[in-house]
Amino acid sequence: MYKTAKSSSLALKKERAAKSAPTQEDIAQRAYEIYLERGGAPGHELDDWTRAERELGQNNGHGRRKSESKSVAA
Repeated sequence: MYKTAKSSSLALKKERAAKSAPTQEDIAQRAYEIYLERGGAPGHELDDWTRAERELGQNNGHGRRKSESKSVAA
């Protein structure tokens, strides 16, 4: 009976981890937002995608980080 409880606990941990991982759709949506934030210029798709993966991975798929505000010199 102990093995069943232990394996059940491991299965639950794996299930939670899978639910918190960002989906391809989540990453694509965030990458598109990044693309729009930088003015829609082409040629940085891979950078946008990897940034989206990194941001969503840091948040474990829960919400999105707000872009860091950039100070503009006057």
